Amino acid sequence: MSNKVYNILLVGVGGQGTILAGRILSRAAVSLGGEVKVSDIHGMAQRGGSVVTQVRFGPKVYSPAMAEGTADFLVAFEKLEARRWLPYLNADGKLIVNKEEIHPLPVLIGATTYPSALEDEMSKMVTNTLMLDAFDLARQAGNVKAVNVVMMGALAKYLPISREAWEEALASSVPERFLEINKKAFQLGWETAGI
Repeated sequence: MSNKVYNILLVGVGGQGTILAGRILSRAAVSLGGEVKVSDIHGMAQRGGSVVTQVRFGPKVYSPAMAEGTADFLVAFEKLEARRWLPYLNADGKLIVNKEEIHPLPVLIGATTYPSALEDEMSKMVTNTLMLDAFDLARQAGNVKAVNVVMMGALAKYLPISREAWEEALASSVPERFLEINKKAFQLGWETAGI
């Protein structure tokens, strides 16, 4: 294991499986033999509010929380959440965004509108950006609720964690009856990340 500490911020809204994604990532990261720290923040998650999971791993990790400008990866399960948490990404960080739009309450009640040019705006702000239609990929895998695992598959392409460790983490994190769908979702995310 290198001396690098990886800082990964997973953001979404309630119901998207952000916390489960953090569990899968942290279990996979344990395979590297260092320390893994996780922090979950969910405000009104059951009502579609923000859900944030911070995962940090490396030889020595002193705190589960990261400061603004320190995330190596910002993995956003929804576009507006990506934009909201963008200040946490470091200057060389990778932004991985699901193109899905989930309208928050102020938009639903007509108090404001959903920003129209988020993808262009973020692509200009962060040169190292991957945008994918994780909802459609999850549907192809057999369950639209597997968006979170599609996103983990895309992230996995950029981390020094073995494919075997990811598969073990998946098997220990999702119910067996959903494992094949989640394996497909992970594979589709992995393939979409390219590299």
